[in-house]
Amino acid sequence: MNLSLPQKIKLLVSGKNFTSDDIGKSNAKVLMFDDCVLKIEPRSARNEKSIEVLRWLQGKLPVPKILAYEIDEATGLQYLLMSKVPGIMSCDEYYMERPGVLMAHLAEALKLLWSVDISDCPRIITFDDELKQARYRVENNLVNVDDAESETYGPDGFKNPMELLEWLEANRPQFEPVLSHGDFCLPNIFINGDNLGGFIDLGDTGVGDKWCDIALCYRSLKHNADGTWGKKVYPDFNPELLFEALGLDPDWDKIRYYILLDELF
Repeated sequence: MNLSLPQKIKLLVSGKNFTSDDIGKSNAKVLMFDDCVLKIEPRSARNEKSIEVLRWLQGKLPVPKILAYEIDEATGLQYLLMSKVPGIMSCDEYYMERPGVLMAHLAEALKLLWSVDISDCPRIITFDDELKQARYRVENNLVNVDDAESETYGPDGFKNPMELLEWLEANRPQFEPVLSHGDFCLPNIFINGDNLGGFIDLGDTGVGDKWCDIALCYRSLKHNADGTWGKKVYPDFNPELLFEALGLDPDWDKIRYYILLDELF
């Protein structure tokens, strides 16, 4: 291995083969070994808070175990070595072709998150926090409009990210606090045979709104089925089966709000 790694982590992965994982939108470098995962990213207050949350989650949810965590003061990088969550991504063809099975596991995963006692969770994600960060991104031209839903901008949508931001600031929905994954998309939920394997990519996990995860899950189901994400189209796939599995009526206003909010990130 030619990577420059902290000594403790180098000893733990020495001699192991690895591949780079480029699924997702994270700027982190992720190295996949046979039995563990190494995530390398710049040190920041947000990233350090994510480690605190992951530690808090140990024993509460099926999440990766922290094997080692090191900070390189010289480079400003942090290195997180974790165990692998068992199973395969829930967007795998096997589950996309079995929507009833898939929805049952996703509903189980959401309800498991909601069952966690959040009274001492180290991170609370408020509308103020989210919209402040969104404003920073808009004002610094960090929003990628080319990656947006087709209806977000244009004749029947918003003129630009600033108009979208102002609408979001003026139309905050009621907040329903639960433990939120923060990026509840199919590649981040693993299924292991007949069981839920666990959760990965927990960098945005904390106390958040119940409908944030539902909205991102619905969008992920929709786009994994229509070929937007992935190489295969599943023409008879109905993402609205998620609500039946959850036993909830869809709150389309809140679903739309959280999908629009995510357009700025």
